[in-house]
Amino acid sequence: MTISGVALLYNILQRELLYPSNWPMGSRKFVSKPSEYGIPYSEIKLFTKDNVRLRAFVCKQPIDREAKKRPTIIMFHGNGGNMGHRLPIARIFYLELNYNVILLSYRGYGRSEGTPAEKGLRIDAQTVLDYVSKHEIFKETKIIIYGQSLGGAVAIDLVSKNESKVSALIIENTFLSILIPHLIPKFSFLRYFSFLCWQNWRSENSIQKIKFIPILFLSGTKDEIIPQEHMKGLFELTKTSGGKEWLEFSNGNHNNTNSQPGYFQYIRKFVKRYIDLDEA
Repeated sequence: MTISGVALLYNILQRELLYPSNWPMGSRKFVSKPSEYGIPYSEIKLFTKDNVRLRAFVCKQPIDREAKKRPTIIMFHGNGGNMGHRLPIARIFYLELNYNVILLSYRGYGRSEGTPAEKGLRIDAQTVLDYVSKHEIFKETKIIIYGQSLGGAVAIDLVSKNESKVSALIIENTFLSILIPHLIPKFSFLRYFSFLCWQNWRSENSIQKIKFIPILFLSGTKDEIIPQEHMKGLFELTKTSGGKEWLEFSNGNHNNTNSQPGYFQYIRKFVKRYIDLDEA
C-alpha cells in the first residue's frame, strides 16, 4: 500500500472510530421520542450556517411563566447513538428537576443530515445555542451546557466561545484531547501516521479559556474507555473564578456513571448553589 493510500485509510478509520453514528445498529434511522418517556416536546429542524439540516427535541416546561424561571439544559451526547438514546437522562432533568431540556443529534447522527467531523459538530453546537438564546422563552432562562464523553468536548469548546450566554457547564467522562493515541496501538502500523490526525478536540486548551462560569466534573472511577486521568487533568487546568466542583463515582464506568446513586441529586445541588434561582 502506498503512503497516500495508508493516509487515506488512516483518515477513514479515524472518522469511523470517533463517530460511529450507526451504533447501536439502526441509530441513523430509529430515534426514540420524548413522549415515550412521558415528556411533552416538539421536534424541530435547525439549519446550520453551512446549510446542514439538524434534528432536535425541544422539551419546555408546560406553563410559560414557570418555564422562564427554570434552567434550560442543552444536552450533547457521546459518539455513539443519537439524541433518543439520552432520553432516560432527559426524563430526569425534565420531570424530576423541572428543567427545560434541549436535545440535538449532531450532523450524521440520528435523522440529522450531513457527515460528522470536528468542525461540523462545533457548528452544530453553536447553531443550537443560538436557537436557545433567541427563543422567546429560553432566552430569559439560565442556560446550562451538559456534555458526556465526546459531548463533553463539544460542550467545552462551545462554552469557551460563548461564556457570556451560559450560566454553567457540566461535563461527564470526557477527554483532554482526542483519543486516537489510545486507539492506535490496536492498529500498530497506523501509529506512524498519527501526524495526519485531523480530529483534535483540544479540550485541554479550550477549558482554560473559560474564566467565570461554574463547572461541574462528573467522573466514573472505572471508566474503561477514557482513563480518569483525562477528567482529572481538565479539572486541574480549569481556572474559572466561578467555581469548580469534582464528583467521582467509585462504581461508575464510561456508560453507567449517570445511573450511579447521587448523580442527579448532586447536579440539583450544584445548580442551586451557583445559579440564582428560587428553587433548583
